[in-house]
Amino acid sequence: MREIEIRDESIRLGQLLKLADLIEAGSDAKDVLASGDVLVNGEPETRRGRQLVPGDTVTALGETVGIVARGH
Repeated sequence: MREIEIRDESIRLGQLLKLADLIEAGSDAKDVLASGDVLVNGEPETRRGRQLVPGDTVTALGETVGIVARGH
């Protein structure tokens, strides 16, 4: 599992997918989420605006990333 650092207390799912290079553009998030293949903490998620915090994990397109706070 790869770790992605965030500088704020939370990040939206659509932003994380782009930050983690799982999608090329923010507009791609809608299609990826609609496919039903995005999991947040093991549960299917379709909301691009879902707030993620350090400790959450996201699995999409065969890759899992964990969210950590910057400096930890």
